[in-house]
Amino acid sequence: MRVVILGGGPGGYEAALTAARHGAETVLLEERGIGGAAVITDVVPSKTLIATADVLDLVAGSERLGIRDADNGTAPAAHSLNVDLAAVNRRVLKLAAAQSADIRATLVDAGVRVIDGRGRLDGPDRVEVLDPAGERIDSFDADVILLAVGARPRELDGAPCDGERILNWTQLYELDRLPEHLIVVGSGVTGAEFASAYRALGSEVTLVSSREKVLPGTDADAADVLEHAFTRRGVTVSSRSRAATARRTEDGVVVTLTSGEEIAGSHVLMALGGIPWTGDLGLERAGVRVRDSGHIETDRVSRTSVRGIYAAGDCTGVYPLASVAAMQGRIAMHHALGDAVSPLISAQVSSAIFTSPEIAVVGVSEQEVLDGEVAGEVMTLGLDTNPRAKMQGISEGFVKLIVRPGSHTVIGAVVVAPRASELILPYTLAVAHRLTAEQVAGTFTIYPSLTGSLAEVARQRMLDDDQP
Repeated sequence: MRVVILGGGPGGYEAALTAARHGAETVLLEERGIGGAAVITDVVPSKTLIATADVLDLVAGSERLGIRDADNGTAPAAHSLNVDLAAVNRRVLKLAAAQSADIRATLVDAGVRVIDGRGRLDGPDRVEVLDPAGERIDSFDADVILLAVGARPRELDGAPCDGERILNWTQLYELDRLPEHLIVVGSGVTGAEFASAYRALGSEVTLVSSREKVLPGTDADAADVLEHAFTRRGVTVSSRSRAATARRTEDGVVVTLTSGEEIAGSHVLMALGGIPWTGDLGLERAGVRVRDSGHIETDRVSRTSVRGIYAAGDCTGVYPLASVAAMQGRIAMHHALGDAVSPLISAQVSSAIFTSPEIAVVGVSEQEVLDGEVAGEVMTLGLDTNPRAKMQGISEGFVKLIVRPGSHTVIGAVVVAPRASELILPYTLAVAHRLTAEQVAGTFTIYPSLTGSLAEVARQRMLDDDQP
């Protein structure tokens, strides 16, 4: 059996490894670099940049821990350090390239044939390979095809990104100097993360949000904590504002809002979401159905409308998460190769926002409970009572647990804290394996630790039951 995969991001390379390990002849086509946007231009680069920003955040908060400058006795602060953005970005790109090379080597070792080129469907069971000019250079018959072509940054109409002053998130790493004033258009995950990171690095930051709060669709309490952190750190949030245009000036940019207000800065980042790379993919020729947004229609085992053709990752619009793309790819190959397979269960998907503090969520949200969509009980515990948080000078954050009434089965959770992306795992396991609040509460935790609060909030449920 021959499996041909279009796209080398998490959905594509995880699918390729799964297929190769099951003995299938596996061909992977990728034109922009193995690892896709997740490794080359998005997740790995942005989280590497954020890691540098996190260090500066620690320095900025060190005064309350009793740390003083050795020379003058004053407290060290992030603004007293010089950020060499060119050096930071060189490290970012070096790590991304190294990760891409590691994945390629793993694929080759597994027996996957990796081809640098763009794939396009030539019917329901054939793929053609195109060079950068769009000329056909090869073709493959396929028993199974996986489409994992990802998405590209959306741009503002009338304000194309030039990679110098008007930027999308793939172009930030070419900057060699820290923006004096970065205007971030879009307050979703990408916008919030970069606003948080560049403020920590030392830039003045204005965040243009079309909604009343940042992070629309995220837990409201978590969004409140982040907005408070933004205010404390000097990020200007322009709420209920929508950018109409952006234009370059002699030494910067001006963003014009739909209200007519103008915001001047040195650079602007367009964080407006993504558009699937599904144009000129041969989908119509093969009979693959797409939604009006351009995303490929799939079911819970990654099948498209055409037998033998599967899809995974951002081009499906299921969740814009590398972890989900990887799972979709693995599920697709297990299904295509005849293995028993569990479909993707959206309620078990955990995700994180790498701001300062981080926000991580899994399962049912409190809003779904409030709207009556799901029956649940919500328990919240602030980190201000946690001894480890006090020791580390952590003043912002909380843990939230959502359980079913009666059975107390864990169905959702929120963690807002440093390293929340790591702390969410116990709750993700609880949701996936239908653990109860009592089981979480009865699990040993280290003292002192932030994880202690994960169990402590679950004990609230037990205390409530003990009340007369």
